[in-house]
Amino acid sequence: MAHPKQATIQNKLLSLLPETTFDLVAPSLEAVVLPLKTVLATRGEPIEHVYFLTSGLGSVIVETAEGHRAEAGLFGFDGHIPTSAAADVELAPHEISMQLPGEGYRMSYSAFAALMDSDRGFSKVMIRCMEAFTIQLSYTAASNSIHDINERLARWLLMCHDRVQGNEIGLTHDAMAVMLAVRRPSVTTALHVLEGLGFIRSTRGRITIRDRAALEEFAQDAYGRPEAEYRRLMKGLPKSLDEALTPDGRTKGPFG
Repeated sequence: MAHPKQATIQNKLLSLLPETTFDLVAPSLEAVVLPLKTVLATRGEPIEHVYFLTSGLGSVIVETAEGHRAEAGLFGFDGHIPTSAAADVELAPHEISMQLPGEGYRMSYSAFAALMDSDRGFSKVMIRCMEAFTIQLSYTAASNSIHDINERLARWLLMCHDRVQGNEIGLTHDAMAVMLAVRRPSVTTALHVLEGLGFIRSTRGRITIRDRAALEEFAQDAYGRPEAEYRRLMKGLPKSLDEALTPDGRTKGPFG
């Protein structure tokens, strides 16, 4: 099977690797199709694979002892998952699953761990990603405490928009309720608010971003700092984000 070529790959981390490092990584990469709700890791179970998405969206889901579920983190083509693998953690601390179908690459946990130990270029990029994701998680916790549901939904829609092609996001109200840790009627009400302001259009199972700039302004400080930190961390690597742009010339959002 032919190995992927770095010049055409659409995962930011893989595109940021030094060329010599990517040549070591490529033989361990397996192309995968990831349908909706594909489970990438199960809480308390061994991490079998590390995933590098090229499309689609995934969620890190926290579940309490009483069965309450909430999204702790969101990822797409901007990183790798589970990020805990970069810390040599063998058991998944949370459930990780696909919220929008997509594609990507995966490698075995053992191959990932070996590269972390043997190649400085690889480990530096993966650790930077883990730090960026940790920053996102901390701001999610802060936003859940500080901001109202309308601002939190605006933030979350912007984060999704950063990680999808085009302006349409195909998610149900039930999925959004889990991601925002609120009841479904609260999501419906917040969507009506954002739609009434002209920021989005909401139809059954699909959100269309109509005015991103206005949505960012509405979100205020709920959005932007983690995204700026991602750019700062990744620009400190041998390749900059600008050098690692994917062939489609994508420029929307903080990830190039």
